[in-house]
Amino acid sequence: MIPIELNSSKKIYFSSDNHLGSPSKVSSIEREKKFILWLDEIKSDAQAIFFLGDLFDFWFEYKKVIPKGFVRLFGKLAELSDYGIELFFFVGNHDCWVGNYFQNELGFKVFKKPTDLKIDNYNLFIGHGDGLGPGDVKYKFLKIFFRSHILKKIFSLIHPDIGVAIGSFLSKKNKILSGQNIKFKSNEKEILFNFCKNILKTKHYHFFIFGHRHLPLELDLGNNSKYLNTGDWITHFSYIVYDGSSFSLKYFKK
Repeated sequence: MIPIELNSSKKIYFSSDNHLGSPSKVSSIEREKKFILWLDEIKSDAQAIFFLGDLFDFWFEYKKVIPKGFVRLFGKLAELSDYGIELFFFVGNHDCWVGNYFQNELGFKVFKKPTDLKIDNYNLFIGHGDGLGPGDVKYKFLKIFFRSHILKKIFSLIHPDIGVAIGSFLSKKNKILSGQNIKFKSNEKEILFNFCKNILKTKHYHFFIFGHRHLPLELDLGNNSKYLNTGDWITHFSYIVYDGSSFSLKYFKK
């Protein structure tokens, strides 16, 4: 459980799915710069920022090495942390191999699984959103495999020049980044919507907030509960903000 009481004139922000590093260095840097403009814009009123996974298209931390690049972003994140803004990171399926770099160097609180969040009088359940809900047994097996300490240890024995190249190549085989649009069909066909409905049978949450889907969504679950999806920073440049009275889906236009 993460408890937060919002301070006067402050806000809480949620974003996900930047996939920095893909599909090309040029396009990634363009999106990175746009994301930093947004972080600059919210700096003055942000009390906390939740990054809900897949900030990077591939990430692996060796004992003494991290992937090259993202200098602008890291500088901005360090600035926000030094400014006193709370930073939370939930690993996604593309950056699940995050180690302690984010905590030690950038002041993040890192979470490997979805968790409860209480903001003022609202109960939330938040996370990246991958591998939840019914079906998709193959992916759930692969998720367990790729997050195993054994595989992480084996991968760490590969030279970084080779390991990062292999990881980046495999991660770039992503239909969203290759231009195939993801479309909303119906509530019933949204796996995360069904996941939320099942959770509500045993415990009430006012809001479920996830990423992963790459679709900005605000779906009513009934019984004073909603499922919100942050969308992405590839085509939608969307995020969620809590201003003390409501949770709203917003779009960055610059």
